[in-house]
Amino acid sequence: MRTLTEINEKIDRQQVVVWTVEETKAKVAEIGVTEAAKQVDIITTGTFEPMESSGAIINLGHTDPPIKIRRCWIDGVPAYSGFGAVDLYLGAAQMTDTLEAEDTRNRETPENLTRGGQIRGGGHAIEDLIAGKPLQLRAIGQATDCYPRAAFDTTITRDSINQFYLFNPRNLYQNFIVGVNGGDRPLFTYLGPLQPQLGNAVYSNPGAISPLFNDPDLNLVGIGSRIFLGGGIGYVCWEGTQHFPLQKRLPNRTPIGPAATLALVGDAKQMNPKWVRGCYFQNYGPSLMLGVGVPFPVLNETVVQRCAVQDTDLVAPVVDFAIPRRVRPTFGLVSYAQLKGGRITIDGKAVRVASLASIALSREVAEELKAWIEAGKFTLTEPVASVPNDRAFLSQDLWGGQINLDRSS
Repeated sequence: MRTLTEINEKIDRQQVVVWTVEETKAKVAEIGVTEAAKQVDIITTGTFEPMESSGAIINLGHTDPPIKIRRCWIDGVPAYSGFGAVDLYLGAAQMTDTLEAEDTRNRETPENLTRGGQIRGGGHAIEDLIAGKPLQLRAIGQATDCYPRAAFDTTITRDSINQFYLFNPRNLYQNFIVGVNGGDRPLFTYLGPLQPQLGNAVYSNPGAISPLFNDPDLNLVGIGSRIFLGGGIGYVCWEGTQHFPLQKRLPNRTPIGPAATLALVGDAKQMNPKWVRGCYFQNYGPSLMLGVGVPFPVLNETVVQRCAVQDTDLVAPVVDFAIPRRVRPTFGLVSYAQLKGGRITIDGKAVRVASLASIALSREVAEELKAWIEAGKFTLTEPVASVPNDRAFLSQDLWGGQINLDRSS
Protein backbone atom coordinates (compact mmCIF):
# COMPACT_ATOMS: atom_id res chain seq x y z
CA MET A 1 0.00 0.00 0.00
CA ARG A 2 2.75 2.46 1.06
CA THR A 3 6.29 2.21 2.41
CA LEU A 4 7.94 3.87 5.38
CA THR A 5 10.17 5.82 3.01
CA GLU A 6 7.14 7.18 1.16
CA ILE A 7 5.50 8.15 4.45
CA ASN A 8 8.61 10.01 5.64
CA GLU A 9 8.80 11.85 2.32
CA LYS A 10 5.22 13.03 2.86
CA ILE A 11 6.20 14.18 6.37
CA ASP A 12 9.08 16.21 4.92
CA ARG A 13 6.65 17.83 2.46
CA GLN A 14 4.09 18.31 5.26
CA GLN A 15 1.54 16.42 3.19
CA VAL A 16 1.16 13.45 5.49
CA VAL A 17 -2.27 12.40 6.81
CA VAL A 18 -2.16 11.59 10.51
CA TRP A 19 -5.02 10.37 12.69
CA THR A 20 -4.97 9.65 16.38
CA VAL A 21 -6.04 6.15 17.26
CA GLU A 22 -9.38 7.47 18.54
CA GLU A 23 -9.97 9.26 15.25
CA THR A 24 -9.08 6.04 13.46
CA LYS A 25 -11.63 4.02 15.41
CA ALA A 26 -14.32 6.59 14.60
CA LYS A 27 -13.36 6.66 10.91
CA VAL A 28 -13.43 2.87 10.64
CA ALA A 29 -16.92 2.83 12.14
CA GLU A 30 -17.95 5.42 9.56
CA ILE A 31 -16.22 4.34 6.31
CA GLY A 32 -14.75 0.90 7.02
CA VAL A 33 -11.22 -0.48 7.24
CA THR A 34 -10.43 -0.50 3.52
CA GLU A 35 -11.35 3.11 2.83
CA ALA A 36 -9.73 4.32 6.06
CA ALA A 37 -6.48 2.57 5.12
CA LYS A 38 -6.47 4.40 1.79
CA GLN A 39 -6.79 7.78 3.48
CA VAL A 40 -4.44 7.68 6.48
CA ASP A 41 -0.64 7.42 6.53
CA ILE A 42 0.11 7.33 10.27
CA ILE A 43 -1.88 6.50 13.40
CA THR A 44 -0.70 7.92 16.73
CA THR A 45 -1.28 6.29 20.12
CA GLY A 46 -0.48 7.46 23.63
CA THR A 47 -0.57 6.71 27.32
CA PHE A 48 0.08 8.59 30.55
CA GLU A 49 0.39 6.19 33.47
CA PRO A 50 2.68 5.16 36.35
CA MET A 51 5.84 3.40 35.11
CA GLU A 52 7.95 2.69 38.18
CA SER A 53 10.56 0.61 36.34
CA SER A 54 12.10 3.84 35.06
CA GLY A 55 15.14 5.90 35.90
CA ALA A 56 17.80 8.30 34.72
CA ILE A 57 21.42 7.84 33.73
CA ILE A 58 23.50 10.82 34.83
CA ASN A 59 27.14 11.68 34.16
CA LEU A 60 28.36 14.48 36.41
CA GLY A 61 31.72 15.22 34.83
CA HIS A 62 34.95 14.94 36.80
CA THR A 63 35.87 17.02 39.83
CA ASP A 64 39.33 18.38 40.63
CA PRO A 65 40.84 16.40 42.22
CA PRO A 66 38.83 13.53 40.71
CA ILE A 67 36.46 11.33 42.69
CA LYS A 68 35.38 7.72 42.23
CA ILE A 69 31.84 7.85 43.60
CA ARG A 70 30.69 4.85 45.59
CA ARG A 71 27.74 6.33 47.48
CA CYS A 72 25.61 9.22 46.28
CA TRP A 73 22.40 11.07 47.09
CA ILE A 74 20.51 13.43 44.80
CA ASP A 75 17.97 15.52 46.70
CA GLY A 76 18.26 12.95 49.47
CA VAL A 77 17.50 10.05 47.12
CA PRO A 78 20.21 7.36 46.86
CA ALA A 79 21.59 7.01 43.33
CA TYR A 80 23.38 3.85 42.20
CA SER A 81 27.08 4.45 41.57
CA GLY A 82 28.54 1.01 40.88
CA PHE A 83 29.65 1.69 37.32
CA GLY A 84 32.09 4.39 36.26
CA ALA A 85 33.64 7.03 38.47
CA VAL A 86 30.97 9.72 38.02
CA ASP A 87 28.18 7.76 36.33
CA LEU A 88 24.94 7.44 38.30
CA TYR A 89 21.56 5.76 37.93
CA LEU A 90 18.66 7.45 39.69
CA GLY A 91 15.75 5.03 39.98
CA ALA A 92 12.23 6.44 39.87
CA ALA A 93 11.05 4.11 42.64
CA GLN A 94 13.96 4.83 44.99
CA MET A 95 12.86 6.28 48.32
CA THR A 96 14.63 9.13 50.07
CA ASP A 97 16.82 8.23 53.02
CA THR A 98 14.62 10.37 55.29
CA LEU A 99 11.92 7.70 55.34
CA GLU A 100 11.63 5.39 58.32
CA ALA A 101 13.08 1.90 58.19
CA GLU A 102 11.22 -0.70 56.18
CA ASP A 103 9.88 -2.50 59.23
CA THR A 104 7.77 0.57 60.10
CA ARG A 105 6.04 0.28 56.69
CA ASN A 106 7.35 3.77 55.78
CA ARG A 107 4.42 5.45 57.43
CA GLU A 108 3.82 9.08 56.56
CA THR A 109 4.79 10.52 59.92
CA PRO A 110 5.53 14.26 60.17
CA GLU A 111 9.28 13.67 60.50
CA ASN A 112 9.24 11.77 57.20
CA LEU A 113 7.60 14.53 55.20
CA THR A 114 9.81 16.64 52.98
CA ARG A 115 9.37 19.54 50.58
CA GLY A 116 6.15 21.07 51.84
CA GLY A 117 4.63 17.91 53.25
CA GLN A 118 5.19 15.72 50.20
CA ILE A 119 7.01 12.41 50.50
CA ARG A 120 9.50 12.32 47.66
CA GLY A 121 11.55 9.79 45.77
CA GLY A 122 13.54 9.28 42.62
CA GLY A 123 10.63 10.15 40.34
CA HIS A 124 10.28 13.58 41.94
CA ALA A 125 14.02 14.26 41.62
CA ILE A 126 13.91 13.29 37.93
CA GLU A 127 10.91 15.58 37.36
CA ASP A 128 12.69 18.49 39.06
CA LEU A 129 15.88 18.03 37.04
CA ILE A 130 13.84 17.99 33.82
CA ALA A 131 12.14 21.19 34.98
CA GLY A 132 15.54 22.87 35.38
CA LYS A 133 15.42 23.05 39.17
CA PRO A 134 18.66 22.87 41.21
CA LEU A 135 19.10 19.78 43.39
CA GLN A 136 21.65 19.03 46.09
CA LEU A 137 24.12 16.22 45.37
CA ARG A 138 26.23 14.57 48.04
CA ALA A 139 28.82 11.93 47.15
CA ILE A 140 31.26 9.72 49.04
CA GLY A 141 34.23 8.41 47.10
CA GLN A 142 36.65 5.52 47.21
CA ALA A 143 40.06 7.15 47.42
CA THR A 144 42.54 5.69 44.93
CA ASP A 145 45.73 6.93 43.30
CA CYS A 146 43.83 8.16 40.25
CA TYR A 147 40.72 9.26 42.16
CA PRO A 148 42.04 10.73 45.44
CA ARG A 149 38.99 12.76 46.44
CA ALA A 150 36.98 11.31 49.34
CA ALA A 151 33.78 13.38 49.24
CA PHE A 152 31.91 15.93 47.15
CA ASP A 153 28.95 18.21 47.81
CA THR A 154 27.41 20.43 45.17
CA THR A 155 24.22 21.58 43.49
CA ILE A 156 23.35 20.23 40.05
CA THR A 157 20.90 21.15 37.33
CA ARG A 158 20.19 19.53 33.99
CA ASP A 159 22.53 22.07 32.38
CA SER A 160 25.46 21.45 34.74
CA ILE A 161 25.78 17.72 34.00
CA ASN A 162 26.98 15.96 30.88
CA GLN A 163 24.49 13.20 30.11
CA PHE A 164 20.98 13.05 31.57
CA TYR A 165 18.75 10.56 29.86
CA LEU A 166 15.93 8.28 30.86
CA PHE A 167 16.72 4.61 30.58
CA ASN A 168 13.60 2.69 31.52
CA PRO A 169 13.89 -1.10 31.79
CA ARG A 170 10.14 -1.77 31.74
CA ASN A 171 7.57 0.59 30.23
CA LEU A 172 4.46 0.29 28.07
CA TYR A 173 2.82 -2.81 29.50
CA GLN A 174 0.64 -4.21 26.74
CA ASN A 175 -1.99 -5.01 29.33
CA PHE A 176 -2.16 -5.17 33.11
CA ILE A 177 -4.45 -6.21 35.94
CA VAL A 178 -7.36 -4.86 37.96
CA GLY A 179 -6.59 -4.82 41.68
CA VAL A 180 -9.18 -5.53 44.38
CA ASN A 181 -9.07 -6.48 48.06
CA GLY A 182 -11.29 -9.28 49.31
CA GLY A 183 -9.76 -9.16 52.80
CA ASP A 184 -10.76 -7.38 55.98
CA ARG A 185 -8.19 -4.57 56.18
CA PRO A 186 -6.99 -1.85 53.78
CA LEU A 187 -4.04 -2.76 51.57
CA PHE A 188 -1.47 -0.32 50.21
CA THR A 189 -0.22 -1.45 46.82
CA TYR A 190 1.46 -0.30 43.61
CA LEU A 191 -2.08 0.37 42.37
CA GLY A 192 -2.76 2.60 45.34
CA PRO A 193 -4.99 1.86 48.37
CA LEU A 194 -7.38 -1.07 47.98
CA GLN A 195 -10.29 -0.99 50.41
CA PRO A 196 -11.41 -4.16 52.23
CA GLN A 197 -14.41 -6.28 51.34
CA LEU A 198 -14.13 -5.35 47.66
CA GLY A 199 -14.49 -1.67 48.52
CA ASN A 200 -12.90 -0.50 45.26
CA ALA A 201 -11.06 -1.64 42.14
CA VAL A 202 -8.11 0.02 40.39
CA TYR A 203 -6.66 -0.48 36.92
CA SER A 204 -3.72 1.24 35.22
CA ASN A 205 -3.93 0.79 31.44
CA PRO A 206 -5.90 3.32 29.35
CA GLY A 207 -7.40 0.56 27.23
CA ALA A 208 -8.13 0.90 23.52
CA ILE A 209 -6.01 4.05 23.10
CA SER A 210 -2.95 2.40 24.69
CA PRO A 211 -0.11 1.83 22.19
CA LEU A 212 0.51 -1.91 22.32
CA PHE A 213 -3.15 -2.94 22.34
CA ASN A 214 -3.20 -1.53 18.80
CA ASP A 215 -0.15 -3.50 17.67
CA PRO A 216 -0.80 -6.75 19.53
CA ASP A 217 1.92 -8.83 17.84
CA LEU A 218 4.44 -5.97 17.76
CA ASN A 219 4.62 -6.05 13.97
CA LEU A 220 5.21 -2.29 13.78
CA VAL A 221 7.20 -1.57 16.95
CA GLY A 222 10.72 -2.89 17.35
CA ILE A 223 14.20 -2.10 18.56
CA GLY A 224 15.10 1.31 17.16
CA SER A 225 11.52 2.59 16.80
CA ARG A 226 11.31 6.34 17.41
CA ILE A 227 8.66 7.39 19.93
CA PHE A 228 7.33 10.28 22.01
CA LEU A 229 8.89 9.92 25.46
CA GLY A 230 8.20 12.38 28.25
CA GLY A 231 7.62 15.25 25.85
CA GLY A 232 10.82 14.58 23.91
CA ILE A 233 12.02 12.06 21.37
CA GLY A 234 12.88 8.58 22.59
CA TYR A 235 13.52 5.13 21.22
CA VAL A 236 12.65 1.52 21.90
CA CYS A 237 16.01 0.03 22.86
CA TRP A 238 15.16 -3.56 23.88
CA GLU A 239 12.47 -5.82 25.18
CA GLY A 240 11.30 -4.72 28.61
CA THR A 241 11.87 -6.71 31.76
CA GLN A 242 9.08 -9.21 32.44
CA HIS A 243 8.33 -9.17 28.71
CA PHE A 244 5.81 -12.00 28.27
CA PRO A 245 4.51 -12.20 24.70
CA LEU A 246 3.31 -15.79 25.27
CA GLN A 247 0.43 -14.56 27.44
CA LYS A 248 -2.94 -16.09 26.49
CA ARG A 249 -4.71 -14.03 23.85
CA LEU A 250 -8.19 -13.42 22.49
CA PRO A 251 -9.04 -14.12 18.83
CA ASN A 252 -8.25 -10.44 18.10
CA ARG A 253 -4.68 -11.19 19.32
CA THR A 254 -4.88 -8.90 22.36
CA PRO A 255 -3.62 -10.44 25.64
CA ILE A 256 -5.85 -11.24 28.61
CA GLY A 257 -3.28 -10.02 31.14
CA PRO A 258 0.25 -8.60 31.46
CA ALA A 259 2.14 -9.41 28.27
CA ALA A 260 4.68 -7.50 26.15
CA THR A 261 6.79 -4.71 27.66
CA LEU A 262 9.43 -2.41 26.16
CA ALA A 263 12.65 -0.82 27.40
CA LEU A 264 12.81 2.86 26.42
CA VAL A 265 15.53 5.49 26.27
CA GLY A 266 15.49 9.23 25.59
CA ASP A 267 17.30 12.52 26.28
CA ALA A 268 15.78 13.92 29.48
CA LYS A 269 17.28 17.36 28.76
CA GLN A 270 14.75 17.68 25.92
CA MET A 271 11.76 16.46 27.95
CA ASN A 272 8.89 18.40 29.50
CA PRO A 273 7.90 18.02 33.18
CA LYS A 274 4.27 18.02 32.06
CA TRP A 275 4.89 14.50 30.78
CA VAL A 276 7.32 13.30 33.48
CA ARG A 277 5.88 13.59 36.99
CA GLY A 278 6.99 12.07 40.25
CA CYS A 279 4.25 10.46 42.30
CA TYR A 280 3.91 8.59 45.57
CA PHE A 281 1.70 5.66 46.55
CA GLN A 282 0.78 5.74 50.22
CA ASN A 283 2.72 3.18 52.28
CA TYR A 284 4.12 1.67 49.07
CA GLY A 285 6.58 4.13 47.62
CA PRO A 286 7.51 6.56 44.83
CA SER A 287 6.96 6.09 41.12
CA LEU A 288 6.89 8.09 37.90
CA MET A 289 3.93 9.17 35.79
CA LEU A 290 5.17 9.13 32.21
CA GLY A 291 3.71 10.10 28.85
CA VAL A 292 4.63 7.77 25.98
CA GLY A 293 3.36 7.98 22.40
CA VAL A 294 3.93 5.50 19.58
CA PRO A 295 3.24 6.21 15.89
CA PHE A 296 2.14 3.39 13.59
CA PRO A 297 2.82 3.64 9.84
CA VAL A 298 -0.16 2.41 7.82
CA LEU A 299 1.68 -0.05 5.59
CA ASN A 300 -1.41 -2.18 4.92
CA GLU A 301 -5.06 -2.65 5.88
CA THR A 302 -4.16 -4.90 8.80
CA VAL A 303 -2.65 -1.93 10.63
CA VAL A 304 -5.98 -0.10 10.51
CA GLN A 305 -7.91 -3.24 11.38
CA ARG A 306 -5.81 -3.75 14.52
CA CYS A 307 -6.17 -0.08 15.49
CA ALA A 308 -9.96 -0.34 15.23
CA VAL A 309 -10.10 -2.46 18.41
CA GLN A 310 -12.57 -1.14 20.99
CA ASP A 311 -12.68 -1.21 24.79
CA THR A 312 -15.45 -3.81 24.54
CA ASP A 313 -12.93 -6.10 22.80
CA LEU A 314 -10.22 -5.84 25.49
CA VAL A 315 -10.13 -7.58 28.87
CA ALA A 316 -8.08 -7.59 32.08
CA PRO A 317 -8.04 -10.01 35.04
CA VAL A 318 -9.47 -8.94 38.41
CA VAL A 319 -6.86 -9.94 40.99
CA ASP A 320 -7.38 -10.24 44.77
CA PHE A 321 -4.44 -8.64 46.60
CA ALA A 322 -5.67 -9.99 49.95
CA ILE A 323 -3.73 -13.18 49.27
CA PRO A 324 -0.02 -12.26 49.69
CA ARG A 325 1.37 -14.71 47.15
CA ARG A 326 2.93 -14.45 43.70
CA VAL A 327 -0.06 -16.18 42.13
CA ARG A 328 -3.20 -14.58 43.53
CA PRO A 329 -6.80 -15.69 43.04
CA THR A 330 -8.82 -13.85 40.42
CA PHE A 331 -12.47 -12.97 39.98
CA GLY A 332 -12.35 -13.54 36.24
CA LEU A 333 -12.00 -11.10 33.37
CA VAL A 334 -13.69 -7.75 32.78
CA SER A 335 -13.68 -5.58 29.67
CA TYR A 336 -12.15 -2.12 29.54
CA ALA A 337 -15.58 -0.82 28.57
CA GLN A 338 -16.86 -2.10 31.93
CA LEU A 339 -13.90 -0.57 33.76
CA LYS A 340 -14.37 2.81 32.11
CA GLY A 341 -18.05 2.67 33.04
CA GLY A 342 -16.99 3.28 36.65
CA ARG A 343 -18.33 0.08 38.21
CA ILE A 344 -17.85 -3.65 37.80
CA THR A 345 -19.77 -6.50 39.40
CA ILE A 346 -17.90 -9.07 41.50
CA ASP A 347 -19.84 -11.95 43.05
CA GLY A 348 -23.03 -9.94 42.65
CA LYS A 349 -21.60 -6.82 44.29
CA ALA A 350 -21.19 -3.52 42.45
CA VAL A 351 -17.62 -2.29 42.94
CA ARG A 352 -16.54 1.23 42.09
CA VAL A 353 -13.55 1.53 39.75
CA ALA A 354 -10.77 4.09 39.33
CA SER A 355 -8.02 4.39 36.73
CA LEU A 356 -4.40 5.21 37.52
CA ALA A 357 -3.84 6.15 33.89
CA SER A 358 -5.11 9.55 32.82
CA ILE A 359 -7.36 8.98 29.82
CA ALA A 360 -7.37 12.70 29.04
CA LEU A 361 -3.58 13.03 29.09
CA SER A 362 -3.14 9.75 27.20
CA ARG A 363 -5.34 11.24 24.50
CA GLU A 364 -3.29 14.44 24.60
CA VAL A 365 -0.04 12.52 24.07
CA ALA A 366 -1.44 11.08 20.83
CA GLU A 367 -2.61 14.55 19.78
CA GLU A 368 0.78 16.15 20.46
CA LEU A 369 2.64 13.43 18.58
CA LYS A 370 0.23 13.93 15.67
CA ALA A 371 1.03 17.66 15.67
CA TRP A 372 4.78 16.98 15.65
CA ILE A 373 4.45 14.70 12.63
CA GLU A 374 2.18 17.07 10.72
CA ALA A 375 4.66 19.91 11.32
CA GLY A 376 7.52 17.81 9.93
CA LYS A 377 9.30 17.66 13.31
CA PHE A 378 9.08 13.88 13.76
CA THR A 379 9.80 11.17 11.20
CA LEU A 380 9.37 7.43 11.63
CA THR A 381 12.19 4.91 11.87
CA GLU A 382 12.44 1.33 10.65
CA PRO A 383 13.20 -1.06 13.54
CA VAL A 384 16.66 -2.60 13.32
CA ALA A 385 15.41 -5.80 14.98
CA SER A 386 12.15 -7.30 16.17
CA VAL A 387 11.21 -7.55 19.82
CA PRO A 388 11.35 -11.26 20.80
CA ASN A 389 7.98 -13.03 20.59
CA ASP A 390 8.94 -16.24 22.40
CA ARG A 391 9.96 -15.15 25.91
CA ALA A 392 8.70 -17.32 28.76
CA PHE A 393 7.92 -15.74 32.14
CA LEU A 394 10.16 -17.32 34.79
CA SER A 395 9.80 -17.06 38.56
CA GLN A 396 11.86 -17.80 41.65
CA ASP A 397 10.39 -20.69 43.62
CA LEU A 398 12.98 -21.47 46.31
CA TRP A 399 12.36 -20.28 49.86
CA GLY A 400 15.58 -19.18 51.57
CA GLY A 401 19.17 -19.85 50.57
CA GLN A 402 20.29 -23.06 48.95
CA ILE A 403 24.06 -22.42 49.06
CA ASN A 404 26.36 -25.35 49.74
CA LEU A 405 28.86 -24.18 52.36
CA ASP A 406 30.85 -27.41 52.32
CA ARG A 407 34.13 -26.26 50.74
CA SER A 408 35.37 -29.83 50.41
CA SER A 409 32.75 -30.85 47.85
